[in-house]
Amino acid sequence: MAQMNFGGVMENVITREEFPLEKAREILKDETIAVLGYGVQGPGQACNLRDNGFNVIVGQRPGKTYDKAVADGWVPGETLFGIEEAAEKGTIVCMLLSDAAQIAVWPKIKQYLTPGKALYFSHGFGITYKERTNIIPPADIDVIMVAPKGSGTSLRTMFLEGRGLNSSYAVYQDATGRATDRTLAFGIGIGSGYLFETTFKREVYSDLTGERGSLMGAIQGLLLAQYEVLREHGHTPSEAFNETVEELTQSLMPLFAKNGMDWMYANCSTTAQRGALDWMGPFHDAIKPVMEKLYHSVETGNEAQISIDSNSQPDYREKLNAELKALRESEMWQTAVTVRKLRPENN
Repeated sequence: MAQMNFGGVMENVITREEFPLEKAREILKDETIAVLGYGVQGPGQACNLRDNGFNVIVGQRPGKTYDKAVADGWVPGETLFGIEEAAEKGTIVCMLLSDAAQIAVWPKIKQYLTPGKALYFSHGFGITYKERTNIIPPADIDVIMVAPKGSGTSLRTMFLEGRGLNSSYAVYQDATGRATDRTLAFGIGIGSGYLFETTFKREVYSDLTGERGSLMGAIQGLLLAQYEVLREHGHTPSEAFNETVEELTQSLMPLFAKNGMDWMYANCSTTAQRGALDWMGPFHDAIKPVMEKLYHSVETGNEAQISIDSNSQPDYREKLNAELKALRESEMWQTAVTVRKLRPENN
């Protein structure tokens, strides 16, 4: 375990150099990893583990997602099973179903969590809010987590490119004395860049805040507000979109991902520097109270309850699709379709 300096704060991290893949294979050589769910995280984690030489099976209900698993090379009756059968066969049972699906299947699979097994998550939701989800694991199993900091698609893409997506890890319950080794070996097995320690509670609090904040909710709100102001003041859709989204994602994000926002500030025009320095304060002061309100809603369990309640409604999918359709068909994101087609690599 290496100590690294993060902005003046020392943290423990696990790297591939100190925990090589060979060590991970040795630790998990007698395990059967049962990946339940082949939707968001399931394909990336299952395929990466398989490609890295681990014994993996998939549990998935029949349907389009099941067919996708077959297309990815999982063989019915050999490496692809129903959810309950996979849970029975697995020694590490991976709950990679959606939060709502985890709640639904828990009564059916908990009987297969026999002593010495490990119950694995990539999100702290089910355990942190166990009074609401009723996911209460038996005391004689390990309960562990590796949470990649990105989508399952990114995890797989970066793996195939020889890179790694960073992940957090946590041990909630160590019944065997091997929970930490199992967790770290799993994290290396799925192709993590490096691993940093967290808890189930901290992971879900930061994850829900991030999704609703800078990763999706806040960024959509910010982009839309700027786009609307430009359009309302007479700018064309193309100009408004390019100044709001295209320049950010295609030009600036790769640069400050590589070098940092401080580098961006130091390497733009003096006019841009002055304006950015002057306006970052008002934006910060306007946004921070909203972030505090958001974090409080996560911390109190309000966001979890909203998710549980909405996902359990019989017309949930229809309502969700209507909201996503409205977003997709908005002028800003319809403009994006045309702008993407006009990018040089598409011509």
